[in-house]
Amino acid sequence: MEGQTLNLILLVIVLLLIDLYVLNGVRGLSKKWRFLRTEWFPKAYWLFSAVMLTGILLVVFIKVGLVVRLSFIMLFFIVSLFKLCYVIFILIDDLRRLGIYLVKKIKKPTQRPAEDITSNPIPRSEFLMKAGLLAGAVPLAGIKLSMGHGKYDYHVKRHQLYLKNLPKAFDGMKLGQISDIHSGSFFNQKAVLGGVDMLMREKADVIFFTGDLVNDLAEEMRDYQDIFTKVKAPLGVFSTFGNHDYGDYSKWPSMAARRKNHNDLVVTHKNMGWNLLQNENRRLKVGNEEIGILGLENWSSLSRFPKYGNMALATKNTDDLPVKLLLSHDPSHWRAQVLPHYPQIDMMFSGHTHGMQMGIQTKDFQWSPVEYIYNEWAGFYHEGPQQLYVNVGYGFLMFQGRIGILPEITIFELKSGTDPSHPKA
Repeated sequence: MEGQTLNLILLVIVLLLIDLYVLNGVRGLSKKWRFLRTEWFPKAYWLFSAVMLTGILLVVFIKVGLVVRLSFIMLFFIVSLFKLCYVIFILIDDLRRLGIYLVKKIKKPTQRPAEDITSNPIPRSEFLMKAGLLAGAVPLAGIKLSMGHGKYDYHVKRHQLYLKNLPKAFDGMKLGQISDIHSGSFFNQKAVLGGVDMLMREKADVIFFTGDLVNDLAEEMRDYQDIFTKVKAPLGVFSTFGNHDYGDYSKWPSMAARRKNHNDLVVTHKNMGWNLLQNENRRLKVGNEEIGILGLENWSSLSRFPKYGNMALATKNTDDLPVKLLLSHDPSHWRAQVLPHYPQIDMMFSGHTHGMQMGIQTKDFQWSPVEYIYNEWAGFYHEGPQQLYVNVGYGFLMFQGRIGILPEITIFELKSGTDPSHPKA
């Protein structure tokens, strides 16, 4: 705990030093910009920095609304990115000035005492300072462009999924997963259909959808039901509800209206030919061998999200099945309930986080501000013999775009045995 406190103090000091350095560079931008040298400008700058620093500490360490937390983390990330880009150019300019000073000092050592140098300092390069300002703005422009392009830039991710007790009949089977469609955010049917076509070209044997079909209202699927009806698989499409599928985020004129919305969404799954699992399970049979598909209603360890899930019902009459695959929307459910109480669950499929729709994701590295809220937020996770995969979603919510964390279609090849990269599993 003391080590964490010390690290936090050091981080705050570093951020304040960066702010001081940036302020010095900004004030040297241009002689024509007189407001930069007024008394109120540094006060306004430090006030903004104090608000940002205090805000990020509060949203990380104190419970606040998820939307507020994610929005502030995103704002802090963007502002920090701008400052870091600008710092590079300030540093270049300071090194240039130091070089000029040293050259003059060597060539004319007796021209004036060293202490008089500050009376006529080498001026900052206006070009470099403006270039730094532009460099800081470029990532922001890139973020804006990426937001627009990224939201429909569907990517197929392929993985091998090793299951120790997988029956031979299922070895080599292809399983597809999509999650978090959020149809109420869409406004481009052609682009959405393009993603569905990508999924269908993979020819998966079975497909899972892990919740959040809509933002809140069943009617949001009106223009997209026909598109997602095309999502078919020989062994079926299995789906479950996410936190947005219950109508909890709307004000309803009556409980009857809310129940109707819920029932309409159940019917939508049925009309699309999807097998909606609400705290229940199905036996997937190939030849004479079976595995279990379990579907849980939303269950989150975070108090702000609903707990409709009932694992006792979802696992009922499944003890004889050699492999159990669980569809559970919120990945926090895995560590909070599945790992400590349900060791028979071999694999859990989730979504929900969206990877915050912003971050960095490569083959060997990933980062997003959402990792400060969720321990498991994207990709594969292993704990002993149990596994979790978090899909970062097909759609988008809150802000209209994706930056670095692109919409995902996941294809798993089922393999019997132990994952060679996790031999202890």
